[in-house]
Amino acid sequence: MAELQELVVHDGGDGGGEDNAAQKVELTIDEIIEEHVGSFGCSQLLQVFFVSLAWIFDSQNTLITIFSDAQPQWKCKGSSCPSSSMCGLDRGAWEWVGGDKSSTIAEWGLICDKKFRAGIPASLFFVGSLIGSAAHGRLADSYLGRKKTILLSCLLTAITSFATSFSPNVWVYALLRFSNGFSRSGIGICCLVLSTEAVGRKWRGQVGQYGFFFFTVGFLSLPVIAYPARKSWRNLYKIISILPLAYAVLILPFISESPRWLAVKGRRREAMNVLTKMAKLNGRTLPTNLSISNPVIAEDSGRSKSLWSAKWALKRVCTLMVAGIGIGFVYYGVQLNVENLSFNLYFTVAVNALMEIPAVFLGSVLLSFTNRRILFSSSAFLAGILCILCILFSGKRKSKHSWPQLSVEAIGFMAASLAFDVLYIYCVELFPTNVRNFAVSMLRQALMLGAAIAPNLVVLGRLNPSISFLIFGGLSIFSGVITFWLPETRNAPLHETLEQQEKEEKLSSGNVGGETELVGSN
Repeated sequence: MAELQELVVHDGGDGGGEDNAAQKVELTIDEIIEEHVGSFGCSQLLQVFFVSLAWIFDSQNTLITIFSDAQPQWKCKGSSCPSSSMCGLDRGAWEWVGGDKSSTIAEWGLICDKKFRAGIPASLFFVGSLIGSAAHGRLADSYLGRKKTILLSCLLTAITSFATSFSPNVWVYALLRFSNGFSRSGIGICCLVLSTEAVGRKWRGQVGQYGFFFFTVGFLSLPVIAYPARKSWRNLYKIISILPLAYAVLILPFISESPRWLAVKGRRREAMNVLTKMAKLNGRTLPTNLSISNPVIAEDSGRSKSLWSAKWALKRVCTLMVAGIGIGFVYYGVQLNVENLSFNLYFTVAVNALMEIPAVFLGSVLLSFTNRRILFSSSAFLAGILCILCILFSGKRKSKHSWPQLSVEAIGFMAASLAFDVLYIYCVELFPTNVRNFAVSMLRQALMLGAAIAPNLVVLGRLNPSISFLIFGGLSIFSGVITFWLPETRNAPLHETLEQQEKEEKLSSGNVGGETELVGSN
């Protein structure tokens, strides 16, 4: 469509070689990638692979509390137990099966009247992620760029993880978990944006899913790491602090900055160098007369209209954040709730982690031909319905193990994982380059807000599992409903500025009726 292109082509007619050399062709980043670099070649494959590796330790730092803050089994020291609860016994009459250093609960006695303190570190971790998402999103869009923000997050994550292993009490531990959450929050948002901004439009959904696959790898690695370190939760934190530092030193130097961000910041020569290197790795050569069209007249004009001042963008980000709170609540809540199932902790964590693998591959396939809005809503509905169905098994369960409940819960988690992943891709495609990282960080904040509340529901679920499942299901279904009012983005171009996107969506709003309300002055 002509109006969607920013082309300035000076037709040289049948002139000689000097006239051809004088020709100037200006294309947008999208057009250069699609027409000259290649939508997805060797260069993008390597970029996406190296960037996505960071999701492994992002997952480890997020979900480590499943093991470090778990309540281990206990036993009486004598031949018989006068009480079925440790709270009714003298401290010298019983002991932890794995030893006093096996978890934070065992070491600091976070049981009985202190049991609610055990959930504080996990909640503060997600609060730190919530605040850090906004900070890192602003840094990535305005100052440091995507690559340097990832470097900063990796270094801070390594430092805070290692420092956490020396916590003297639960309050210092909670503060360091908050710091760790703040530090790691820049990894996910920047990795997702950096991956999707390097490929053609038809590959954006699949590329985003690759990152979530490595998040699953990190999730799966936790039982493997935690079992040898089961006697000391402190060693667990020391082990996971190594990966982000190694990544920053060994992998990050081979990653390129986003050419879209460089172009928006007026650094078009650097952006062209990145595109030239990508084309070379793909076995292509960029025309010598090719240049990047200026997405903004001046740097200030690109920032004159913020995400908050554009009403259509504000509606979108608020809608996404409301949906994100519900999905984050369900996605993280179900993972943290595994300790309340009557199965071995390592087994249930492995089952949940394995269910993320089909979610990633299913999402990759469906995103190639399915509308984002429909896919997200359907996944959220399925997750909600299955969570509510768990009530049937949790309420009537009499035996030690309930395989039907575990099966329904695992499939529900898979659906929640799919909705979680698709929502990120959807957010990337709904906003232009100059606010994209910030928009994704706002969604991340919403997800972390939902996650911060989830540990409290897990505690409530110990008293009445039906209530927790009902709330999980209701919020998931509500999240699927509210996104009905967002526009579809499949195969839509990625715009560079709010002004450009508003202008071009207004031009196309006559052909896309649902978009008029969101883009217009209403």
